[in-house]
Amino acid sequence: MTWPVGKLDDVRRLRALAAAYPGVLLEEAVLPAAFEDVWTVLGDPENGFPGLVPDVRSLRVTEREGERMRAMVHGRSGLRARFDMVLRPGWCLMQSRFLVFGMAAVPEGDATRFAYMAGFRVPGMRVAGPVLRRALGPVVLRRFVRRFTPPE
Repeated sequence: MTWPVGKLDDVRRLRALAAAYPGVLLEEAVLPAAFEDVWTVLGDPENGFPGLVPDVRSLRVTEREGERMRAMVHGRSGLRARFDMVLRPGWCLMQSRFLVFGMAAVPEGDATRFAYMAGFRVPGMRVAGPVLRRALGPVVLRRFVRRFTPPE
């Protein structure tokens, strides 16, 4: 007898991961750009993340082995952290000692379904999470939608 196997696309996988982290911010949107165009930017974290991902002033990959890498991130808020990363087409997951961050994208017709997850890996986030979601969620999504909306 064979058991059925459920396959999750990368956006659904990020939703499942976010459910395991209390209080993380998880936002989704359909970006009005082709998956290839979106991932050309997001698949290049050193050049694509600064100015797009909130609080990332610079990101430098320090080690790379296939889809796994380490990066040093400097933020506008004074953040300095080393992140372990997994980066492949449609999927980015970054984790430091105190932060977790992820992005996922899948083609949806001529557009791209995009999900963004961010949060702290510290006690008490279950309480602070809703405040972060209300304050930051719409701001973060607007930044991504604006970046990938073609000029009229």
